[in-house]
Amino acid sequence: MQTRRRLGTALGAAAIAATGTAAAQTSSGEATIDRIRRTGVLRIAALPGEMPFFHKDLATGEWSGVAIDMARSIAAPFNAKLEYVESTYANSVLDLQSNKIDLAFALNPTPQRALAIGFSRAYYLHPFGYVARRGFAARTWEDLNRPEIRVVSLIGSLTDVLLARYAPKAQVIGAKAGDDAILLMQAGRADCIMYALIQALSVSARAPMLEQVTLLQGPYVALPSAMGVQMEPDRRWRDFLNSWADYNTGTRQVGTWMRQSLLAMGVKSESIPANADL
Repeated sequence: MQTRRRLGTALGAAAIAATGTAAAQTSSGEATIDRIRRTGVLRIAALPGEMPFFHKDLATGEWSGVAIDMARSIAAPFNAKLEYVESTYANSVLDLQSNKIDLAFALNPTPQRALAIGFSRAYYLHPFGYVARRGFAARTWEDLNRPEIRVVSLIGSLTDVLLARYAPKAQVIGAKAGDDAILLMQAGRADCIMYALIQALSVSARAPMLEQVTLLQGPYVALPSAMGVQMEPDRRWRDFLNSWADYNTGTRQVGTWMRQSLLAMGVKSESIPANADL
């Protein structure tokens, strides 16, 4: 677990280190898009347990999920194969900085992160809320803003920042990954898990005890999800991803991948809010 204060320090340190790291990346002289073409490999951050974006079959080692569908589509024009680097939301930013990966999915492009890495244009406008046991009574951020409320927030995700702004009195419990967050709930050590909608629906399907998914109001918060890339002077890789995002959101392919993955997990169609745009 990690407190909000320690998490903020860690993220701030990563952003401060960005300039030196970016310089180290570009010193090799090879642009990301040229490296992908030369090697025929697209390296992506893969986050165990973060369904529906990522799922690893422990028996076969095969990866699936929305982000994998997206990555395969991105790799196709280059005839490239995927290489998976297991990571977390927080570490995927560091992995980009250290040139371990070419692409990170399901990131919100905050100003602080933009000091450390580059971003594509958004491919989804993602509303925020929580998942909890049925009967947990919170409809607004102010309902969470009480000292007795224990909220799980994934370390390195934007939920910690949102809680610091809209529910600073709540007890925030840091979890490294989604499975850790579920265990905290099962052990009775927390009241809810703060999530963007897609991940919240995923948890409700994987952990039946956490069947209540609520989008918070007052205010309704929805932020763009984008792809993270390395900072580099050559814009061709980012320009390609921008075109990919525009095309696949315009044709509603990204929403189709998300809906299909959620339904395959067992999420009921009627559980998906009408304003989810899926």
